[in-house]
Amino acid sequence: MRKQVAILAGGLGTRLRPLTEKCPKPMVPVCGEPFLHWQILDLKAQGYTDIVLLVAYLGEQVKEHFGDGSKFGVSIEYSFEKVPMGTGGAVRNALDLLEDEFMLVNGDSFLQAPLDDLAGFFDEGRFDAVVTTYSNRPATPVPNNLKVKNQTVIAYEKEAGIAKGFECVDSGIHVVKKSLFLDPLFAVREKFQLEEILHPLIDKRAYGAFAVEQRFYDIGTPERLNEFECFVRNERAAGRFSGQSPEGVP
Repeated sequence: MRKQVAILAGGLGTRLRPLTEKCPKPMVPVCGEPFLHWQILDLKAQGYTDIVLLVAYLGEQVKEHFGDGSKFGVSIEYSFEKVPMGTGGAVRNALDLLEDEFMLVNGDSFLQAPLDDLAGFFDEGRFDAVVTTYSNRPATPVPNNLKVKNQTVIAYEKEAGIAKGFECVDSGIHVVKKSLFLDPLFAVREKFQLEEILHPLIDKRAYGAFAVEQRFYDIGTPERLNEFECFVRNERAAGRFSGQSPEGVP
């Protein structure tokens, strides 16, 4: 697959209000920069410079700040939703901009996954979609929601937890085939969620699980936002973000 990444950046961020009343969720400040800034720096550091931003709520602010991505050393295109379409609908709305296979990243979570290894796992051809999974040790605020066997997702239940035998959690990055979003079942629907595309793959054993050791951070609540800000501050202090800043941006 080419190194193309689509980022779901259209969330309302209702749990972050009042921060998101006049600011889209991906633009919420973290250590003086929008949350999306840190995602783009990590993608660029790993050579993933072909980026499509799927924006909706106050999406003009995202485009005004990041432009075509040239000052970051990446290329950015935009897909705007005129009305809320759900995560699956947002991807379908952007299909003209997307390659036959692409990475799909949640616009409100951050994971420093080894992307080339993830792409290589997908390129083995065993699955129609692959998701990064995390053991939840050290624990995140997100409950376990996946059962995995032989690198294959065999069950998904939102916020299921360890008590039900779910041993890991979806950690926010997928590699998917564009063809999944061309199913006639969704052609007549204006709004649908990504899960509706992916869940049928479980029965077919076509949904792969790529385990990562790195924990992920999401900014779904003020507490989680603060946790990610502490992570960024520590990474910068340790020099692990050094050399990644775009030209002309401190």
